[in-house]
Amino acid sequence: MQDVLDLVIIGGGINGVGIARDAAGRGLSVLLCEQDDLAQHTSSASTKLIHGGLRYLEYYEFSLVRKALQEREVLLRAAPHIIWPLRFVMPHDQHLRPAWLIRAGLFLYDHLARRELLPGSTSVKLARHPAGKPLHDRFQKGFIYSDGWVQDARLVVLNAMDAARRGAEILTRTRCVAAARVNGVWEVELQLPDSHTRMVKARALINAAGPWVGQVLKSAIGVQAERSVRLVKGSHIVVPKLFQHDHAYIFQNPDKRIIFAIPYETDFTLIGTTDVEYKGDAAKVAIDQDEVSYLCDMAGRYFKQQITPGDVVWHYSGVRPLLDDESASAASVTRDYSLELDADHGEPPLLSVFGGKITTFRKLAEEAVERLQPLLNSTARSWTANAVLPGGDLPAGGIAAYARQLQEAYPSLPATMLTRYAHTYGSCSMAILADLQQGGAMVEEVLPGIHAAELRYLVRQEWACTAEDILWRRSKLGLHLPADAATRLDAWLHQHRDGLLSK
Repeated sequence: MQDVLDLVIIGGGINGVGIARDAAGRGLSVLLCEQDDLAQHTSSASTKLIHGGLRYLEYYEFSLVRKALQEREVLLRAAPHIIWPLRFVMPHDQHLRPAWLIRAGLFLYDHLARRELLPGSTSVKLARHPAGKPLHDRFQKGFIYSDGWVQDARLVVLNAMDAARRGAEILTRTRCVAAARVNGVWEVELQLPDSHTRMVKARALINAAGPWVGQVLKSAIGVQAERSVRLVKGSHIVVPKLFQHDHAYIFQNPDKRIIFAIPYETDFTLIGTTDVEYKGDAAKVAIDQDEVSYLCDMAGRYFKQQITPGDVVWHYSGVRPLLDDESASAASVTRDYSLELDADHGEPPLLSVFGGKITTFRKLAEEAVERLQPLLNSTARSWTANAVLPGGDLPAGGIAAYARQLQEAYPSLPATMLTRYAHTYGSCSMAILADLQQGGAMVEEVLPGIHAAELRYLVRQEWACTAEDILWRRSKLGLHLPADAATRLDAWLHQHRDGLLSK
């Protein structure tokens, strides 16, 4: 007789992998399926912030902001190699919001939740601060506050890795074709990457399909949801860096939207987002010319150096599946989440996830598992609040000290590469470096700065299959490599596929 799992999870974005990790850590048997790559859609297309959401205070989302602020420091401790503090400068535009209102909002932001790792907010005279130099001279004063920065797709991967280490089965490029309640359990049909199908049974089913949550309910499961998601497109552009300091900016705009300008990948500035209502296919979302022009124009309201669409070196778009609260504008739609449980008449439970934001994924996962535990006869306690993610167990002194340790231990290797390893893999760097030092074929440099040892690690440990997975989700090395890098890397991966997959 086929074993019956505790949970099958549909969706390999941040919410799905977060739930898989939490549940596996409580001793539940878990299988997660994702139709594409991990974080291929919404979870790799964020503004890459771990933040409370300062602007949500304006919509009286105090509970959400408090929850996110609490999670901000939890995540900074859990993954210090891919999440780090960032100071934000808000130039004051007196035509938009009065200074007293901003001060009041920042006071709340500093005090809604306990804060230990991040400094509080302060006023700043821009003429005397390095952050004022790139701005138009009319901006004389502003405010500075703290939030966090994250490598968003890597956060997804690390949760999946931790889930797998705790016993979960993670299946990428695997689609849930159908699911039905049969004889007190869920029977789930999965379509594997080779087009074969696999049937699995589970005591509970979780629908964390993000933009496709409603579609999965209707077409694969055949039930009607009580809630719905509202698809909002967020687009970003990347341009050659516009300033030399390490602060980010938050800009208020006349249409009440805000955009961020963030130091990005050493040589660039990331600008976004747009918040546009979206009605199309979530898998085909793309930036349009109006959005590019909007981001260039809004940045130009603040920066002396004007940018044009011709300056854009890369861009990306994502669809955010926000909980539909019937707000008038896309920018004001709540970023909170709802968990819809369908478990009537003793039938095996179905839990669907609507909405959410990357900062609150761990809390969402914790709540999701605890909703299901009584129905699965599980009493294991929550555990993720004090647990580090893979690579996050760094020595005293944090990521900078760890990068120096790697450089001292491997003086023959380029310091820039070792620093990148530290900020990408944390303590997991040692697995790659041990492989790299063995000699032979694994020393091969496939692309500038990318060795076969790293590629083998990404394929074996992080579910990477294609050049896009590696150059644009597991890293952003695509920004720094020649135009033909993806073609060359895909060819190499295809040539070495069998050897990469064998352990």
